[in-house]
Amino acid sequence: MSTHQNCLVCNSTNITPMSGYEESYLVKCANCTFVFAQKIPTEKELNDHYSKTYTREDYLSPITVKRYHELLDRFEAYRSTNRILDIGCGVGYFLDVAKERGWDVYGTEFTDESMKINSAKGFKMNQGKLDANKYESSSFDIVTSFEVIEHIYNPREEITQVKTILRSGGLFYCTTPNFNSLSRWQLKEKWNVIVFPEHLSYYTPKSMHQLLSSFNMEKKEVLTTGISITRFKKSHDKTIIESHITGESSDEKLRVQIESKWYMGLIKGIINSSLTLFGIGDSLKVMYVKK
Repeated sequence: MSTHQNCLVCNSTNITPMSGYEESYLVKCANCTFVFAQKIPTEKELNDHYSKTYTREDYLSPITVKRYHELLDRFEAYRSTNRILDIGCGVGYFLDVAKERGWDVYGTEFTDESMKINSAKGFKMNQGKLDANKYESSSFDIVTSFEVIEHIYNPREEITQVKTILRSGGLFYCTTPNFNSLSRWQLKEKWNVIVFPEHLSYYTPKSMHQLLSSFNMEKKEVLTTGISITRFKKSHDKTIIESHITGESSDEKLRVQIESKWYMGLIKGIINSSLTLFGIGDSLKVMYVKK
């Protein structure tokens, strides 16, 4: 079995196995607190896992489209070259909205199917991992990474590529599960985010800042928001097949209810502010700018 001997973020050798998480090979760095799978998955393990778990029949919620527009509203302040790149863009739902708003859109993906779907939409695509050599240096206003960085075990290489293609003053927006979430503390090793070899890196606000600040990236915003009801249910009962990304999921029904009542939105805002204050929301969302 091939294993990491150094922290993937700070390169410290002071890493120790996490008690109770042995089946997922999790270790924690005593220096920067980063948690990751010490075992390096083989190509066969990765291919076998992703061929069984990933399809291109993703559900797109109208509420998610609304959130995309709100995010792109904030990105307007950074629009200069008019170029935006989404790492691991799936079937391009976010880029659809960005293109609609006049952005020059780029994406990366691994599968032939995703490449075909996105290329047919007119997106400028590159297959495989992010490679700065395929783009003009310092040419992007925005680089986004939605729920991707937890899948890789070379985060420093990834951020090196991001920083190379971002212009000075450009924005990196990244979302990933928060290992410091209330859900993970409650569910521990049953937390269904912990899946080897799908998820290999587990971030908290502290370890994410350690990574990005080491590249001289300036923090603009760090949020930890939301609690997934579906995740709680599935973590406690592995026989539940409900997905949190369908129109009939508990999470989506709650989102619809919140959107339909102004006071529910107010309550949601208060809850998310509290979750961010204590760093315990399910989703970690960060904005960092290239100096």
